[in-house]
Amino acid sequence: QVQLVESGGGLVQVGAFLRLSCAASGRTFTSEAMAWFRQAPGKERDFVAAIRGSSTNYRRSVQGRFTISQDNAKNTVYLQMNSLRPEDTAVYFCAAGAQYVSASPDHYNYWGHGTQVTVSS
Repeated sequence: QVQLVESGGGLVQVGAFLRLSCAASGRTFTSEAMAWFRQAPGKERDFVAAIRGSSTNYRRSVQGRFTISQDNAKNTVYLQMNSLRPEDTAVYFCAAGAQYVSASPDHYNYWGHGTQVTVSS
């Protein structure tokens, strides 16, 4: 059974940083994309970043602030989030299984349960 487990969320102030982790078990995703999405209350789930090998894709509003990386030995994907803003507040979900670094949630077959990130002003 494939599982994706996110960790690293929390409550921080504007300008702070957080590092989210997503540990996969049950299979590896070395040849498929893994990604982060986020969902704020009352809003749709939005793409944040994706990675597949050396290819990455970022939401425009996080470019230069967030960095996605992957440790294949640990079957884990990370999201380093710097210079956090109140608009980054959301539940962050890990996703895996797309054939490329897609921004569409429909292309990902596996999802975690999410971790809350709250940025206070």
